Amino acid sequence: MNSPLPRLRWLGHATALIEDRGTRVLTDPVLTSRLVHLRRRRGENPSGPGVFDPDVVVLSHLHADHTHLPSLRLVREQVPIVVPRGAPDALTSLRRLGNELIEVSPGDEVRIGQVTIRAVPADHDGRRWRRGDHTTPALGYVVTGDATTYFAGDTDVYADLHDWVRDVDLALLPVAGWGPTLGEGHMNPERATVAAEVVRARRSVPIHFGTLWPIGLSRVRPERFYSPGAQFVELARRNGKEAVELQPGEQLS
Repeated sequence: MNSPLPRLRWLGHATALIEDRGTRVLTDPVLTSRLVHLRRRRGENPSGPGVFDPDVVVLSHLHADHTHLPSLRLVREQVPIVVPRGAPDALTSLRRLGNELIEVSPGDEVRIGQVTIRAVPADHDGRRWRRGDHTTPALGYVVTGDATTYFAGDTDVYADLHDWVRDVDLALLPVAGWGPTLGEGHMNPERATVAAEVVRARRSVPIHFGTLWPIGLSRVRPERFYSPGAQFVELARRNGKEAVELQPGEQLS
């Protein structure tokens, strides 16, 4: 029996549902309409097949918009969660979820269902709290089944990225953030275009933009909210790379 074609559903921000060989991988789930001082400004709260009962969840780092405990509590307890090594010690609330926690470092591989998930480095502050100890790295993940999908999490382009990630069928690349400013360890559309070239992505989808925004700041630099995805697609195509902008909730096969 043939397996279904690989497909992606972007659920907003850094949350995506990757389905390959019938195995569902949910990334950095934010499944609610509110996250502390942020609110969801585009798209409905994620729902549908695989959102609350994927085969596995992967977490890129401990920032609250990537490791969102209220959203993780909505995921079925039987679902394993892949986390950066040291994360359960840095954020003990993860242990209270009841899910199996699989700790990984760059280069580690985990077999879930019919896909292999490999952890790769990320150039980003992986701490939960700004003044916390640097004990937990930020990661990206490469999911390999019938296709090879790179979920970058939060990162900037780093020197040996090509040694860790190359020749991918699909790259999910962050192109902005959740506010009017963008600090170190992030990509803007220009840097994401460089990343698509470095990893030799056959197709790229911009993520980490146009979903969450601080309450009360809807009129402050709105172009930082709406425009990064389209800017990335235009720049990527100028460089001969295929890229597709999705709206939160849309699917790509």
